Amino acid sequence: MNKIEHVIVEAEKGERLDKVITGLNSEWSRSQVQQWIRDGHIDVNGGNEKANYKCNVNDIIVISIPEPEPLNVEPEHMELDIYFEDADVLVVNKPKGMVVHPAPGHYTGTLVNGIMAHCNDLSGINGIMRPGIVHRIDKDTSGLLMVAKNDAAHVSLVNQLVEKSVTRKYFALVHGVIPHDHGTIDAPIGRDKDDRQSMTVVDGGKHAVTHFSVLERFSDYTYVECVLETGRTHQIRVHMKYIGYSLVGDPKYGPRKTMDMDGQVLHAGILGFVHPRTNEYMEFSAPIPDYFGELLGKLRDGN
Repeated sequence: MNKIEHVIVEAEKGERLDKVITGLNSEWSRSQVQQWIRDGHIDVNGGNEKANYKCNVNDIIVISIPEPEPLNVEPEHMELDIYFEDADVLVVNKPKGMVVHPAPGHYTGTLVNGIMAHCNDLSGINGIMRPGIVHRIDKDTSGLLMVAKNDAAHVSLVNQLVEKSVTRKYFALVHGVIPHDHGTIDAPIGRDKDDRQSMTVVDGGKHAVTHFSVLERFSDYTYVECVLETGRTHQIRVHMKYIGYSLVGDPKYGPRKTMDMDGQVLHAGILGFVHPRTNEYMEFSAPIPDYFGELLGKLRDGN
């Protein structure tokens, strides 16, 4: 069990214990830290305090990081919408509401569970929790993903992402009417210091660029195509909010009054890359899901 000691400084005086600890490591979530506190893994001046304890200067915090429990990712048979498959690569259209890979709170029913049941030859570079996963899309974002079936394919596809040569086009519905037909958002993205579960545009964040084009305008909404140049966490959602046009249905970055769509209206519709073995450029297109098309239809009818 690893132990980390932290002494509270003036800038942290009066802050909640769980907030201070979460801020020490971007990989720690607030809920995870709160569980550590409940389980007695965090001492304050030699004793235990609750998550809402207000820290004082020179408090000595000792964090005993518990060893992760060994997890087995089990294959689960499910209907996968596969667009392409050979010995090296799998391209699959992920439905809205499905998590890409197992994580705390989502150990079953993920895309990885389904892919493992479909084929047992997946790259191992990302470990047992994310076999074959080269890139991700959010749980409530639908659309195309490329999956590596061996380590050589994985390295090739990741390098293409790093080199920004992968084509990734998304379709989204946003609040407000965007007056210009095209635009580029070049703004760095990092974790929100006030909410470690959210991302925001912040000085010193990671370089992030999104290009957008208006496809259709409605009285209060705009249908847009977004092209990713980089692939930061929640990039489109954060960038569109930054310029004042949040995604419809987005519970994290959207306005309080938004359509109840069980998550953001966002679809990864076009994916293109060079095949890692044949060096042939391949591009795939998945139509927007039914709920998205029906929503556009209602807006066109003025409903």
